[in-house]
Formats: sequence, C-alpha cells, structure tokens
Amino acid sequence: MDYSLLLSASLLYLLVACVLVQLFYGFYYFLPLSFHRSQEVAPPSALPPLSILVCAHNEVENLKELLPLLLEQEYPQPVEIIIIDDRSWDGSHVLVKEYEMEHPHVRLLRVKETPALMSPKKYALFLGIKAAQYEHLLLTDADCRPLSRHWAQYMASGFLGKNDIILGVSPYMQIYGFLNHLIRYETFLTAMQYLSFARKGQAYMGVGRNLAYTKSTFLRNKGFASHIRSLGGDDDLFVQEAAKHSAVQIVIDRGAQTSSTPETRWRDWWRQKRRHLAAGRQYQKKEQFRLGLFVLSNGLFYVISPVLLGLQYQLLWVGLIIGVRYAGLYGTYLPVARRLQEPVKWWLLPILELGYYFNYIGIGISVLTTKKVRWK
Repeated sequence: MDYSLLLSASLLYLLVACVLVQLFYGFYYFLPLSFHRSQEVAPPSALPPLSILVCAHNEVENLKELLPLLLEQEYPQPVEIIIIDDRSWDGSHVLVKEYEMEHPHVRLLRVKETPALMSPKKYALFLGIKAAQYEHLLLTDADCRPLSRHWAQYMASGFLGKNDIILGVSPYMQIYGFLNHLIRYETFLTAMQYLSFARKGQAYMGVGRNLAYTKSTFLRNKGFASHIRSLGGDDDLFVQEAAKHSAVQIVIDRGAQTSSTPETRWRDWWRQKRRHLAAGRQYQKKEQFRLGLFVLSNGLFYVISPVLLGLQYQLLWVGLIIGVRYAGLYGTYLPVARRLQEPVKWWLLPILELGYYFNYIGIGISVLTTKKVRWK
C-alpha cells in the first residue's frame, strides 16, 4: 500500500471538508448580515430615559475628549452621564467634578478600592449600574468616540419592541502600519461573527465599547456573579448568559457606532487579546464548538493547502478548491465590510487572514500555558 498516496488523498478530503465548513459559515451566517435593514431612529416620544455609563481607570486625557462628545449627544429624553472613576490617580475625578458642576446630568462615582478576588472593572461597573437612576443603560469606554451626535438615539432605538440587550459596533481608528490593519481586521471579523450569530438567535457576546441593556436584565442575570473573579467577560460572558432569557437586537449603522483608539505596539495588543481569549475558556461548550470549528477550519486550510501544493498532488483539484474558497471569502466578507462601513482592502485580505490565524493560535497557546492573565 502506498501510504504517501493515502495520506495525500486524506489531506485532500480534509481540505474539502474545511472549505465546506467555511462556505457554510460564510453564506448561512455572515452574508445575510450585509442585507440587515437600517435601524430607524425612534421618534422622541418613544425613546426611554437613558443612563450612559463610562468606566475610567487613569483616563483623564481620554475623558477630556469624550465628555464634550457625550454632552453634544442630541437625545430628546432625560439622560444622565455617569463616569465611574476606577481607582485613578491621574486627576480624572477633578476633571469630572468640573463638568459635574456645570452640567447637572453629569455624575461622578469614585471607586477607591476593589474587594479582594473581584474584577476591578466589573466591580466598578456594578456600582455604576446600581447608582443609575434609569432603566435603560448605554455603555462605552473612555477611549471611545461616538461617530455621530445621534449615537445614543440610534442605540436606544434598539430597545423598541421590548428588546433587552442591544449589540453595537465599535471599530478601531485607522492609522498607519500593518499592526493597525491586523487589529481592524480582527475587530471586523469578531463583529461579523457576534452580529451574525445574534441575528440567528445565537447571541454569545457584545463589546463593552458599545453595548446597551436594561437594568432589569442585569439584575435578573445577577450581574456578573458567575464570573466576577475573571478579569474579562463584562461584555461577552454577561451577554452569553443574559441572552438565554432576553430579547437581543443588533444596531450596526454608522451613526450608531463608536470608534476606539487601537494599540500601537504588538506587545500591548497581545496582552489585550490574551485577556479576551482567557474569558473564552468560560464560554459554553456549544459556543466553544461553534467558534472553534470556524477557527480550526481556517487554520487547517492554511496548513493543508501548501502541503498538497508541495506534494503536487491533484494540483488541478487543489487549485479549484482553493479558488472556490477564496471566491466564497471575498463574496461574503467584502459585502459585510461595506455594510458595516469598515474598509477592508481586498488585496490585503489573504495576508491579514493568514496573520490573524497565526496570531490567534499563538495567543491561544499562550493563554492555555499561563495560569493567570493579568490586568494591564
């Protein structure tokens, strides 16, 4: 028996299986997102009073930019802006107090100490939600910037129809360098996944940079109790649990988005992604399988296809399979990118994808071999 021929044939069948899995995800989950209807801004009388919450840890420079943008929001109903100063020593509370004196709807909540074995951000956010006077909550981070003066209106409009959780979009700012391309591609791919799955009734995460839910939903889920000791998870683990008994809506229009400042050093980005992936260890098994199958099929594609090309086995078929795979990739990713108004350069797509999966595998191994992921 020719074992090398048997191995080559097995690899070819495995390559076909990987591509079929990717095409399924692309056309069943992702492509329908490109046809998602625009979110209509609700009439003023239909919008609920709103509490906007921002956690800040030594973010005085970012707050100098964010607070004026929040105050410029054109929201026709009562609104409060709660800045939760999480153990800052950079004078953040002084800045917020100045705004508090001039704007009655700006409120400062200071957290001077975090109880032992509790996530600092979750504890701070818990105190902010507890202090919020309104039922409907809109969350963002200090380093984020609303892309329009109607951001709050767009996001709050998602609550119409008795929705409990609103998943928004928060791309990273475009700056120079390959790292920035990779960060924005990873963020786009993540958004495409969680938004597409949510449309299919399989919500598993949101991003705390642009997320809304009701206070009742938070209390019904017992807050962050099940993962209060994990550093991450204030957005993904919470949404995953709360979505079991809540109505979830997505709001993806440009005016509803916030933009975030990206990391500029590989080391800092790796630290950030390790913290995010560490929370993934607490995902439900079905979510781990669904996400893991997608990543595995893509990773194996980049391992198997060059091996078969190197072996020169069934080159015509291998070339056809690779061509079909990339046709499916461009036919699904680019329309979704246009819908989210997130520019993805078509000629960079294969390079970014390859870089993403190699980094994903590397960060995943790092997380699995490290007992504790530290807060920055």
